[in-house]
Amino acid sequence: MAMPLLTARLAPQRPPGAMAPLLALLALLCTLLAAPAGAQGTGMQDPGLEVRIGELTDLDRRYLAQQREDLEELARSELGAFFTGDPTNDIGVMQRLLDEEVVTADDRRRLQAMGVVLGDLLAEALDMHWVIYEDQVGRSRALRYRQSDNYLFPATMVSRRREAGDLTPVQEIYDKAVGIIRPVQEPLPFQ
Repeated sequence: MAMPLLTARLAPQRPPGAMAPLLALLALLCTLLAAPAGAQGTGMQDPGLEVRIGELTDLDRRYLAQQREDLEELARSELGAFFTGDPTNDIGVMQRLLDEEVVTADDRRRLQAMGVVLGDLLAEALDMHWVIYEDQVGRSRALRYRQSDNYLFPATMVSRRREAGDLTPVQEIYDKAVGIIRPVQEPLPFQ
């Protein structure tokens, strides 16, 4: 994942300590980007493989929880709406956040928070779980179907589209992800 370049510009004098929240966020992001996938349970079959799968670290779990909380607070304060874990409701709330431009294409953090909520819905519907997927490109939080090699990367499902000007509805993104995983799922008994 490429880091955006930071540019310097003159800003008004800030009182001492005003930058503390920004510095704390920057430290958290640096930690998340540098954190190893976790030595236990990497799920590697062959040490020569370039992909490593690991469990979420405590920091990853806190990050995902914070993303959920931030989006929940935004939906509550801006729309008077709540996330319930029901796909019909939650996808509708996310779509309203986009349609009413509460979350815009340049707000990557909130767009990725939407991806986390979308990922939770997909995990519940498809018997998937959050893991760390690490390859030569970098480290990502992904959904894994059981112990298979089938993954979804929901954190960027909404953000990458919106940042590129693609206005695909959230329901369509959800349906496409379901369509990718359903064919590889084991049929239930008596089907």
